[in-house]
Amino acid sequence: MEDERIGGIMQSDGRALIKVMSVPDHASVAGAVFKAMAENGINIELLVESFDLDDCGNFAVVIDGKDLDRALGMLEEIKSTIDAKVISYTPDVAVITVFAPHLREKPRIHGRMFSSIASMGVSSLAISTSLSSVSCVVEGQHLDIAVRALSEAFDLPYGVKDRPKDY
Repeated sequence: MEDERIGGIMQSDGRALIKVMSVPDHASVAGAVFKAMAENGINIELLVESFDLDDCGNFAVVIDGKDLDRALGMLEEIKSTIDAKVISYTPDVAVITVFAPHLREKPRIHGRMFSSIASMGVSSLAISTSLSSVSCVVEGQHLDIAVRALSEAFDLPYGVKDRPKDY
């Protein structure tokens, strides 16, 4: 199979994944959670919202690992007001992003990305996409092997770009 040309791969490690699960009024919860994070100076690098069978909202956010304790404390304070059934976290994760112009016109990218990391035994913990990128969250210990798999799966014009740890 011919290599699919992409713009590049970015990675950022030292991150934490927080999940706020089964919130009934997801619209107001999103506002409350993200406002509280902003007021506490916690930047969100990646955000995923999904819905369960009861139409409750589930949020997964990736933040800088140094902000994890502060974020968990803040979420514990508002947990009863947002009616979340569960708040869970994974402390050591990394975000890997494949980017390319006009990604929506390149349907093979997504499948190749996830097939290549899965072939190395790496699972994604969350997935987010935009018009020009697809990102996945992996356990921090799997970052190097996942990046290597992606580097072999795609035609890269440049090397892999590290995101700064503090921004």
